[in-house]
Amino acid sequence: MADSTARDKGQRRGRARREGEADKAGPAAEASGVAEPTGPPAATRWLSPEEREAWLANSAIMISLPAALDARMQRETQLTFFEYMVLSVLSEEPARTLQMSDLAARTSASLSRLSHVVGRLEKRGLLARARVPGPGRRTNTTLTEAGFEEVVAAAPGHVAAVREYLMDELEPHELATLRRIGAAVDAAIKRGRPDPASGTSGPGSS
Repeated sequence: MADSTARDKGQRRGRARREGEADKAGPAAEASGVAEPTGPPAATRWLSPEEREAWLANSAIMISLPAALDARMQRETQLTFFEYMVLSVLSEEPARTLQMSDLAARTSASLSRLSHVVGRLEKRGLLARARVPGPGRRTNTTLTEAGFEEVVAAAPGHVAAVREYLMDELEPHELATLRRIGAAVDAAIKRGRPDPASGTSGPGSS
């Protein structure tokens, strides 16, 4: 009986000690801004404070910059930012033409999203689509003269926005770093993304 009572007291003291340690750890975890891992400790490489600050700063670019460019583009033209990118890419191609799969890759979009936008621009007379002869379901998209005039008219405002929101805020030596970061992130995303011809895309596309 004495042994049982002592064992119960020891178990209660152990539980109280563990609960006290958890209470002390809780505020520290909240102050760090990083959630406590729920899986095996070795399975997650948590961000260091420096990495977390860099990630949060770049999250603002990824979320806020496209939204600002889109809002400004729609105020100044009858195009969205993505529509402008589609027209702009085609305007720089020989014969102003690309296959849909190539255009999807160049604009970092899924085929489903691109098809929807191209259809809308085609109704406005800015683009024209045509089946490519031969096997497979291949489609060319061509910028019309009206589309070329539209993108030429929109380009100055777009460039002004890019300069105001990004380029003019950087030092000259930072441009090479920005280009390297962009290329590295794009390559990493493409490594984990299905071929655009499949009609699917990686995270963030719609």
